[in-house]
Amino acid sequence: MTRSKLWWSIAAINILLPLGILMFAKGFFPYKPFLPGLAQFDAEDVTTEKPFDKVVFMVVDALRSDFVFGERSGFQFTQSLISSERAIPFTAHATSPTITMPRVKAITTGSIPGFLDVILNFAESDTTSSLAQQDNWLAQIKANSGKLVMYGDDTWLKLFPGMFHRSDGTTSFFVSDFTEVDNNVTRHIDDELKRDDWDAMVLHYLGMDHIGHKSGPLSPNMLPKQVEMDGIVERIYTAIETSPHLSSTLFVLAGDHGMNDAGNHGGSGEGETSPALVFISPKLSAISSTYETPLKAPATPSSGEFGFYKTIEQSDLAPTIVSLLGLPVPRNNLGVLIPDFLKLWNPSEQAAVVMRNARQLKSIISASHPEFDTLSSQPSTTDEVCTSLSGIDHLACLWRHTPYLLSTGDASSLLHLCTEYQSLLSSAASNYDIPLMLFGIFVTTISLCWALGHLLPQLYGLSASFIPLLFTAYIPTMFASSFIEEEHHFWYLLASLWFLLLLLRNFRRGTRQATSGLILLALLRLTRRWNQTGIKHAGAPDIARHWLPAHPTVLWILVLVTYIDTFSLLWNHTYRPLGRQLAGIMAFATTAAAFCFKLAFAGQDSPELVPTWLAPLTPQTSLVAQARAVFLFVALGLAYAAFFSRSLKSVQAITTIFLLTQSRVTNTPLLHIFRIMAWQLPEGLTEVEKEVTCLLMQQVGFFAMGGANAISSVDLSQAYNGVDGFNVVVVAGLTLVGNWAAGMWWRTVLPGPISGGIKSPKLEKDDEVQRKEEQPEMVMTTFMTLQAVAVMVACTLLRSHLFIWTVFSPKYLYVMAWTGWNLIGNLAWGWCVRNMVR
Repeated sequence: MTRSKLWWSIAAINILLPLGILMFAKGFFPYKPFLPGLAQFDAEDVTTEKPFDKVVFMVVDALRSDFVFGERSGFQFTQSLISSERAIPFTAHATSPTITMPRVKAITTGSIPGFLDVILNFAESDTTSSLAQQDNWLAQIKANSGKLVMYGDDTWLKLFPGMFHRSDGTTSFFVSDFTEVDNNVTRHIDDELKRDDWDAMVLHYLGMDHIGHKSGPLSPNMLPKQVEMDGIVERIYTAIETSPHLSSTLFVLAGDHGMNDAGNHGGSGEGETSPALVFISPKLSAISSTYETPLKAPATPSSGEFGFYKTIEQSDLAPTIVSLLGLPVPRNNLGVLIPDFLKLWNPSEQAAVVMRNARQLKSIISASHPEFDTLSSQPSTTDEVCTSLSGIDHLACLWRHTPYLLSTGDASSLLHLCTEYQSLLSSAASNYDIPLMLFGIFVTTISLCWALGHLLPQLYGLSASFIPLLFTAYIPTMFASSFIEEEHHFWYLLASLWFLLLLLRNFRRGTRQATSGLILLALLRLTRRWNQTGIKHAGAPDIARHWLPAHPTVLWILVLVTYIDTFSLLWNHTYRPLGRQLAGIMAFATTAAAFCFKLAFAGQDSPELVPTWLAPLTPQTSLVAQARAVFLFVALGLAYAAFFSRSLKSVQAITTIFLLTQSRVTNTPLLHIFRIMAWQLPEGLTEVEKEVTCLLMQQVGFFAMGGANAISSVDLSQAYNGVDGFNVVVVAGLTLVGNWAAGMWWRTVLPGPISGGIKSPKLEKDDEVQRKEEQPEMVMTTFMTLQAVAVMVACTLLRSHLFIWTVFSPKYLYVMAWTGWNLIGNLAWGWCVRNMVR
């Protein structure tokens, strides 16, 4: 097959692959149906008093429970409110995906958002995720002639268009900003607290989340931010306590989600799913004073590491807020009124308040299970035992007892009924479009068969055995949640096996070849320990997050060695045609700009990583300006390498500068380790063997630099380098490079066959005919199609699995990301590199 026909085949396969993936996604991630319209009180609902007239809802993004309730919290005033019985604390369990948009949906509607909101969360211009047509407590307030104001995260403006009387939104993705993004909210507070023309005020602070993304929960910026937020709580509470027009105001402090030890979120780790929740009002002393054990703060977790006080479902917020404001429960709510607040009503009203919640939940069950109305209307006897029944029969039996429970004022039993209904509705399977999912699998399987038909007949030698082994071993791992969570072990094992096979094959070629193989295996072992990833050992000691921060001098020695080595490459290869002196100047300017930016970034982002002897040298100029200077040098260097130096090492050097800029400082030495590994690769590798090595090391590098099959592992810390505002294309590109830096590095070093370029060392018993028929470009494409088919089939067969939304769905999203990376990084960037060095 000619090279042109091969590329036409690769193009066709890589058109079918995304097409199949998108069709499957549309069937797998459908919008969940909802009941339209706003809920209203009906004739059966008994009128009760409303404890509050207004609500101030303050969201602090990524407010993990220990940030408020723990011993090292900066929320001293909030803790004093808890201890003095003026605040009631909870840990609000947030289901995966733990990102802002679906969590705000859960908080306001009481429903469980679909996993598709993960994608919509990143679409800044998206309007399809609007809640304009879905019932929620904000719409209930407005429908009852109330006015709302909002300041902070503009996600609220996207979800609730036209809802707010006054608003000032801020983009949630500009994570480099810790200060202005919150000052923009705070500057409105004093004026709004003096006004009496609103019924609900929503405040959404983003600074804490941004600090977490940039440098984690242990960042030196975290405690001052907690103190700042606590000051806002004190300001609002003081106004409620002293202003007559705010005397009947409920103040809610809530986190939309938490964060993990790396400062990220999106997955189902305990830290991510455990945000703090505090109800605050002088009126709440009527509740706190009745607890058998008085509430104290700070506190220790009652369950796990972050389970402080009582744990509730985050969706329980919606029915609780509307009940406290005397409004109907939103129609699609799956939450249950928090029992603690029943004490704010007279005993004669408590059952009636819970009954509203019960009727609303029953309406959802009736809509999803048509037989429920018939079963629940059957005659009931007081001695009927519902525990002997299951499923819908059990729930219908419970409903037949509600008239008796309501007449006797048994609020506790009605709450139990609501909890049973919540359990069924929350565990119900998604509304999958199975035919569309199967069609997506069919299209992707066609692309897989096409790719295998090209690749397998051309394999020979070691790759003929290893590639089928790799593909065959990978498929079953996608059907086990534990293997997906710990996928990095698969790639570490396969890479070790590959290098061991190369070592054994090259033993007879001499001591140097054998030594190189041993060095490769040793460096691979070191790479495995760089970042602990996955779930099982996520918090275990590693090099990047534990050892290097404890030895910052060693860290910066390694960083300096990495930059000096890159300087040498720039001097001797990239700018060599300029002459030795001018080449040295350009190489030094490029390297110095990149190193100064890295030092300045670390000094501002993680000053604990900068040793005292280096701190005085930290540049004080704008990080945005410094990053742009580096990017300018990178652009000039790539242009010069493409048109003048035209060598692989010249492109590798300038690309390394870019990738160093887009990597966390603790990960920069890894790129130097990769360079040593590339240098130690055995001579005489065929093009397919090089491609196998590239595939393995792209996967190893992704996990070694902190990646995982969890949304929370997405690293946004370098996504705003050189950006002074949100630009979706630029930020998406920088995020892709930051998370796939290792993949881009190995693609640059092993770009594929270069016609007329670098000559491969002579092979032992080389078969020139077979070399000409090799199709190394098919290796990556074939694996991407194989991975997609395996994960699609797994998601289809295991769609009722307990971990479908916490393990398998995130893996599918990563399949989509890897497919995009293959198109942009492997195919497009690989083609650019090959053409620059011809």
